[in-house]
Amino acid sequence: MTDHAFDLAPAPDQDPAPGQTPATDPAAQAPTGQVPSGPFDPPGVHWQGVSSRLITARLLSVGIFLLVPFVLGAVFALVFSLVWLWIVPAVALVIGIWCVAVVPRQVRAIGYAERDDDLLIRKGVMFRSLVVVPYGRMQYVDVQAGPLARRFRIAQVQLHTASPATDASIDGLEPAEAERLRDRLASRGEARLAGL
Repeated sequence: MTDHAFDLAPAPDQDPAPGQTPATDPAAQAPTGQVPSGPFDPPGVHWQGVSSRLITARLLSVGIFLLVPFVLGAVFALVFSLVWLWIVPAVALVIGIWCVAVVPRQVRAIGYAERDDDLLIRKGVMFRSLVVVPYGRMQYVDVQAGPLARRFRIAQVQLHTASPATDASIDGLEPAEAERLRDRLASRGEARLAGL
């Protein structure tokens, strides 16, 4: 007799013993101390995170973008003595504070995992997404880095598939990891295409 949980579950036509969870309950089938995985956390997947420098890069981008309306709104409010113009810098400030609170969580939520047949990419905190890209669907993989990304020593891996709607990207990778991932994904894609 084994000690697996499913061996201890009652037969379907029997009521469970007092204090025992029915076998149809997913929590009863999960290992002790683990929460059952949902659609965004497939079982047995080890997620890789991205560089925390992406947080600083994104916050700096937002800060530069919000600086213009903040300064212009404040200058016009002072020059023309219009109190209602202070709404513009106030809104820019509120958006900036919101981004400072949200961006770190967004970056920590980004993850990717290489499996035997596909690559998983997850993003989002409030609105979550999980993209599954089969290696056989990849046409090419490239690495991109703008001036700000190069300054913070991060890069983006862009995956191009047979359908533009299924293209995906992983932002905030270390340059060495981006290069490794690009080469690995390209070789896996070629191997899958050659096997067809």
